[in-house]
Amino acid sequence: MTAFVPPVEKPDMNERSSARLAAVQALYQIEASELPVDQVIKDFLIGRVGGLAVTEDADTAQESTVALAPLEAELFIELVRGVQTRGEDIDGIVKAALSPEWPWERLEMILRAILRAGVAELLTRTDIPGRATVTEYIDVAHAFYSGNEPRMVNAVLDRVAKVLGRA
Repeated sequence: MTAFVPPVEKPDMNERSSARLAAVQALYQIEASELPVDQVIKDFLIGRVGGLAVTEDADTAQESTVALAPLEAELFIELVRGVQTRGEDIDGIVKAALSPEWPWERLEMILRAILRAGVAELLTRTDIPGRATVTEYIDVAHAFYSGNEPRMVNAVLDRVAKVLGRA
């Protein structure tokens, strides 16, 4: 008699998007607070932090909170740990891809977190198409910025994807 083994489900795309957003938030929190990486990861995974987004109605300017999709834990952990273990390499890759209008010193912590997570994913997740990764981090940038920052994220991650042969 053979045991029934349930099929392994692929992670939901919304779970991957939530993992990316949570990774960016976690990287920001680590840099801003200097909390231990393991503590921040644990806080996100048990739901103590993250899981909600604030949205604003364009007509009334009224804010409300929205629950996010559950996050894909494996991707979230891989991104946060990847940035922590390869941080100098990743920062060097980002700096090399920046344009003169956006020097490293000009980048806010959240923008650095977006670019770091995007580069970490481009480096490690060859199972995810590079163009999909770039598009996802543009969407993350739109969650935080309404100006030129999402276009800058697109340009930098696109350059990195090309250099890595992931475009």
